[in-house]
Amino acid sequence: MSEHIIHVTDGDFEDKVLNADGPVLVDFWAEWCGPCKMIAPALDQIADEFEGKITVAKMDVDSSPVTPNQFGVRGIPTLMIFRDGNIQAMKVGGVPKGALQSFVEENI
Repeated sequence: MSEHIIHVTDGDFEDKVLNADGPVLVDFWAEWCGPCKMIAPALDQIADEFEGKITVAKMDVDSSPVTPNQFGVRGIPTLMIFRDGNIQAMKVGGVPKGALQSFVEENI
């Protein structure tokens, strides 16, 4: 896993995501989720390629269920880009790296 990906929980989501300087891409995922595992390498690459432009964070919905529920996460993986404490963009489901890269570029 990329050293540029942070892990967030219900306890530190507000501090690390909502109060962050700059945009944060949050991957709501679970260990048992096949599509989540499928996009993980692409997220690692995005975290490395966009270092300094966007923070990439992962939140395990099983160990931190409160925050995903607050933001209406119904399926995983759900990717949300937050800026200034608000959801700027959202994408649900496994997507190829090119689509993920375009999603990030359009929203940073």
